[in-house]
Amino acid sequence: QVQLVESGGGLVQPGGSLRLSCAASGRFFGINAMGWYRQAPGKERELVAGVTSGGSTNYADSVKGRFTISRDNAKNTVYLQMNSLKPEDTAVYYCNAKVLTTLTRINNCWGQGTQVLVSS
Repeated sequence: QVQLVESGGGLVQPGGSLRLSCAASGRFFGINAMGWYRQAPGKERELVAGVTSGGSTNYADSVKGRFTISRDNAKNTVYLQMNSLKPEDTAVYYCNAKVLTTLTRINNCWGQGTQVLVSS
């Protein structure tokens, strides 16, 4: 079993910053891509940012220049540094990882979600 445990969400004022973390644990051979998604009330889940095992990154247009994704492969952890937060960033943020659970099988794993609320 693979678990993704997120932390770092909370309440922040507009213009503030938060850092999300997501650590993978359990039995697996490795992790390919990792990423962060978010889902606001009444909206579909959307990709916020992704990072490959080699460190290549991609971002949603709405967060470019404000959010930075990074990963520590030794710790099986992915981070999301969120700066200049806006009320429209309010959502539940989910960690995602493509985990190599056997030498030939990749599981699409999700964290439990962490709430980010941007409000004055």
